[in-house]
Amino acid sequence: MKYDFSIANLGRRTVLSPLKISNFTEDRKRLLFRAHADDFASMKDKKGQPLSVELAGPREKIFFQPSKTKAAIVTCGGLCPGINDVVRSITNALYHNYHAKNIVGVRYGLRGLNPQFGHKLIKLNPDTVNDISSVGGSILSTSRGPQDAEVVIDYLVKMKIDLLFCIGGDGTIRAAEKITAEAKKRNLKIAIVCIPKTIDNDLNLIQKSFGFDTAIEKAADAIKSAHVEALGAFNGIGLIKIMGRHSGHIAAYAALAQNDANFVLIPEVSFDLEGKNGFLAALRKRMQTRGHAVILVAEGAGQNLFTSGAGSVEKDPSGNIRLQDIGLLLKNSITGYFKKIGIEINLKYIEPSYLIRSVPSNASDDIYCNMLGQYAVHAGMAGKTGILVALMRDEYVHLPLQAVESGRKIDPQSDIWFRVLETTGQPASMKN
Repeated sequence: MKYDFSIANLGRRTVLSPLKISNFTEDRKRLLFRAHADDFASMKDKKGQPLSVELAGPREKIFFQPSKTKAAIVTCGGLCPGINDVVRSITNALYHNYHAKNIVGVRYGLRGLNPQFGHKLIKLNPDTVNDISSVGGSILSTSRGPQDAEVVIDYLVKMKIDLLFCIGGDGTIRAAEKITAEAKKRNLKIAIVCIPKTIDNDLNLIQKSFGFDTAIEKAADAIKSAHVEALGAFNGIGLIKIMGRHSGHIAAYAALAQNDANFVLIPEVSFDLEGKNGFLAALRKRMQTRGHAVILVAEGAGQNLFTSGAGSVEKDPSGNIRLQDIGLLLKNSITGYFKKIGIEINLKYIEPSYLIRSVPSNASDDIYCNMLGQYAVHAGMAGKTGILVALMRDEYVHLPLQAVESGRKIDPQSDIWFRVLETTGQPASMKN
């Protein structure tokens, strides 16, 4: 893939930063980019130079005059641990560090930037965000689905907003691209800065998404509970369905964190239910030798097992295909299979996804969210636009929105997946 990591700026920076520090970051300070860990011959840019990424951080001169700057924060898509931490960090960094005190929150996602819905902006300051880190969800609430970029820009101009911080996943990033393009088309000096949010941890180029550490911790708790339930009954089976539409990062890492899962089923590794090498046969062998089992399945796994026609495919407001319920399919298939062969089982089905999404973030994510918010503010005040702040190889960087998309998956030949197989003891293949 050919990458372009050029960063757009609204104009020349002429305002001296109010930050009382000496270690400002210069635009020329960059991180060498490698497509893969073993790709030591780095890719080249258009000038034939090694491809590199702009480092995030405070600039000595900024674009916006803080006392005249109005900033807005919007949260979009599904809930995720840490959203409130990011909102709090952005608000405090603007208010305390840059003395930019005109800060508003957008209610209900991008629809809050469409006056048709009548959602009023709410005033944000250190007092209003003081305790929000201790609660889950988003104090601003969210919504899914796009809004017309022209309508959004009209509203930003009407409300005299100079800086828009968007917290969201791939759909939000694509929407922010369109909003940035519309602002550029009109030659407006509005900065658009994104903080990437995807609990599935499936955005390419980004080392880790916020909320991921918390999700692993809570998913590991679910594995513990399922293990207790499985041991607490004759031929007990604990079946857990968790998040992971297109990638199994949460399932894999949770299984490594809590070594009680015996089967981990993810979207990247297909499997058969029936047949001598299928999942049900492997589960039967496990039950006959050990008398209990814990199964962890990502929501996007096994979609090939459903036979619905193309005409029946449904999509949510964000354009994502509505997944078939693999958890219920497995529950019914396992129950029916063991009944048919005359073996008694006691199956407990656990679906903790919404509990995981809505909890406050843990200490690791608290730190990460705070850093992301601060770096986003530094970028916005410097007049960077059409970008997101992200962690890459342990460095915070600026990435152009068009370079980032969802789709990062677990490689079935990777060390991570091999470690999952070693930990669970499940067959490397459950295909006939």
